[in-house]
Amino acid sequence: MNDLMGGFVEVLSFENILVCFIGALLGTLLGILPGIGSSSGMALLIPLTLTLDPLQALILLAAVYYGCEYGGTVSSVLLNTPGDGAALVTCLDGFPMGQRGEAGKALAIAAISSFVAGTLTIVLLSVAAPMFATVALRFGPPEMFALILLGLLTVGGVAGRSRRKGWAMAAFGVLVAAVGIEGQTGTLRFTFGSDRLVSGVGLVPFIIGLVAMAELCRQAYVNRATPRTIIRTSYREMLITRPELAKVRGSIARGGIIGFIIGCLPGAGPTVATFLCYDVEKRVAKDKSQFGKGDVRGVASPEAANNAAVNGAFVPTLTLGIPGSGTTAILLGAFVAFGIRPGPLLFEQQGDLVWALIASFYVGNVILLVLNLPLAPFFARILYVPFKYIYPVVLPVALVGAYAVNNSLDDAWIALFFAGISVLLMRRGYPPAPAILGIVLGPLLESNLERSVSMGSGSFGIFLDRPVALIIFTLTAAMLIVPAILRGRTMQRSKTH
Repeated sequence: MNDLMGGFVEVLSFENILVCFIGALLGTLLGILPGIGSSSGMALLIPLTLTLDPLQALILLAAVYYGCEYGGTVSSVLLNTPGDGAALVTCLDGFPMGQRGEAGKALAIAAISSFVAGTLTIVLLSVAAPMFATVALRFGPPEMFALILLGLLTVGGVAGRSRRKGWAMAAFGVLVAAVGIEGQTGTLRFTFGSDRLVSGVGLVPFIIGLVAMAELCRQAYVNRATPRTIIRTSYREMLITRPELAKVRGSIARGGIIGFIIGCLPGAGPTVATFLCYDVEKRVAKDKSQFGKGDVRGVASPEAANNAAVNGAFVPTLTLGIPGSGTTAILLGAFVAFGIRPGPLLFEQQGDLVWALIASFYVGNVILLVLNLPLAPFFARILYVPFKYIYPVVLPVALVGAYAVNNSLDDAWIALFFAGISVLLMRRGYPPAPAILGIVLGPLLESNLERSVSMGSGSFGIFLDRPVALIIFTLTAAMLIVPAILRGRTMQRSKTH
């Protein structure tokens, strides 16, 4: 509690509150734009934060993250097009509510659910994160290698529609991280004789090209001729009665708890949490007939889970250095860009920074509620701006951002190169988030492997002598083998029938 109070003292300055407000506002606006989402929004803003104090930069990016999660709800309810993957479930009941003239009520319920669940789970984050860090402090290089490998496979397995494609992208990211000088021997790797690649591929240009620029190009193609019918809403429609609040009270509580737990799992993130909580809500409801037709519980539960999972995703990100979602993988890249390495020692070495960051979540949650309850109808007008007018402005900004990191044209070319590759890969169903995780965790994976082998006097048998590492490897193997076995049994049954 003393550490958290110290964090509040740090964050409750005018400058930090202003940064948090700007981040929440930008996140909401970016989240409203269909298809951009938190990953692309954060990737676009990373270059702009490099001139800020590290704490202010991280407060801004974190606020963008949870601001985007709410902003995606606006386009889900009014346009039936989620601004983010986690807002997809909200379309199921939010849009039908909008069709029958209750769009404002759906947006109000979403804001209240996000605020209540977010506030409660920030308390859980404040308790769980130090506990995770204390346990992780006992991990040596073999355990950390096993944990990083598990994180890569987990995030790769849940990102996108194909596990194999997700794992391929994680491997691609690790391969890109290997470009440049090898740490122990000084050997040049994958430079192809180019002096530009001796220092490796820049993390920020890689993220901007692979995520932000590629997604903008893809959305420009997808939305070039898509007709849009937008539901109108007003301030009067956002009034909520006590019986309506009482009806969603249990939904918010269940969504918050389940969402936080799912968010703590590396790689799961808000999207998995919202789908699971919606399914749970349908199962526990006595009257299931209105789900999918505009049931307010179908909005409250996934929105609570969404915000709760965002807080939960910070637990493995801060304490283990393994992202809880694709967006926290990009945030992890921002940590690394500022020379901050999340992991078990973060709370000991930079406790002031991490507790101030957690305290900013409380402040940002209040700011989001104050912003979104009265201003949701105003924000909705952004949907009337055709996408063809947005991407010609944002794309050059992204390119300038890549250049501005080191004032280098090489970085701009790197961003363009990986944007082109990412567009081709996304058209084939390859998700970009695992590649971000791969380039961030690749150096850690390599260094912990080298240290582990050194501890074993050059033998890989060291992993068999460490019970915790062995357990983690067993979980990793189970994650690879069990789905294949289940898939094989399903195919066999289908052939039998």
